[in-house]
Amino acid sequence: MRLLLLTLLPSFGLALSLSAGGAHLTTAQRAFLKATASKLASPGKGLTACDEGPATIGARFEAVGVKNSEEARRRYRNMLFTAEGVSDTLSGAILDPETLYQKDDAGVAFPSVLASRDILVGVKPHLKVYALPGCGGDSVMQGLDSLAVRAQEYALAGATFAKWRSPLEIDTATGRPTDLAIKTNMGDLARYALICQANGLMPIVEPDVSLTGDHTLEEAVDVNIRVQAELYKAMIDHGVYMEGATLKPNIVNPGRSCSRSYSVEEIAEANIYVLRNAFPVAMPGLNFLSGGQSLQDAAARLSAINKAEGPSPWNISFSWSQALQLPLLQLCKDSGELQLEAMSKLYSEELKIASAAALGKHAWEQGEGDHVGVAPPAPPAPPPSEAPPAPSDNNFFSKLFK
Repeated sequence: MRLLLLTLLPSFGLALSLSAGGAHLTTAQRAFLKATASKLASPGKGLTACDEGPATIGARFEAVGVKNSEEARRRYRNMLFTAEGVSDTLSGAILDPETLYQKDDAGVAFPSVLASRDILVGVKPHLKVYALPGCGGDSVMQGLDSLAVRAQEYALAGATFAKWRSPLEIDTATGRPTDLAIKTNMGDLARYALICQANGLMPIVEPDVSLTGDHTLEEAVDVNIRVQAELYKAMIDHGVYMEGATLKPNIVNPGRSCSRSYSVEEIAEANIYVLRNAFPVAMPGLNFLSGGQSLQDAAARLSAINKAEGPSPWNISFSWSQALQLPLLQLCKDSGELQLEAMSKLYSEELKIASAAALGKHAWEQGEGDHVGVAPPAPPAPPPSEAPPAPSDNNFFSKLFK
């Protein structure tokens, strides 16, 4: 029997190499994708997500009295890329296509600015959200049909990776996310990854399960495992090269309106449980999104996850937008102008917190990262009681039993 197994091993290895993900890619393509994924998964470093479109970042500007313009957006992003210490805390930056083609004050293209700081350049290639008919509000992202051409253009402009977000919401009362929404979105993520890998971009897949809702942590665990299991199966079925891809998931949390309370340690254990049940060892790392969490809560939860995980095959880090940027923009509220110097200083401090959390070394304050149960709304008061109408001879039952 042993001799038979030794005889079969070479042929089995050949079959494995022909059927494994990425078999359609050249050796050089696979090496590039794996090196990019590994670099993004550098311990203690994470991603700055500044891929908001002009309208989204414009709304944030206008909320603090800053006029939205392309020049204001350029100056703001330039600050994010050149703040002190970014080379020590960031392995990558995700850009909106507009930013990919912009330049710094000296006329140097932003991809070159980031590369000079040893920060990989990423881009957001998905387009608009589209509601799936008959799915109660579940949606998908558009943009797959034009992705190959755009991916080639982005790679020529200096991008080395991409990120595609597929948003989902939990509503236990209506059964969302529906099976159709999960399958459609995870299939789209797999196809996006396949197209990006063939056109020179390392794909980050982002299944984003929203904090919206009143679901419990246990219900969130169940949904997130279903979503991620479907994602990885779709990626394997599509022939995606798993070693050349990374993950950007939500931190698994109870819904914002959940009435039950959970400690940061319980939330950390829930996230580790999801990873151990679903996340492939082949993928080198994941970068949690902030998803509307404050910097304090996101950092506490990320640090608790890393502390509880211990030795792991994955690098577990951050890819934050609002958690980092909203406090910066608050510095502009009284002036109505970008306070770039003060913003740059605060941003550097925030990145140090995020980096420490990515190593499990951030010491959070009591209560940070906990979910405090939200009291359910009081039921509406019943209408004033009214005396029943007096029996009448016109009442059928009164006549019947008279």
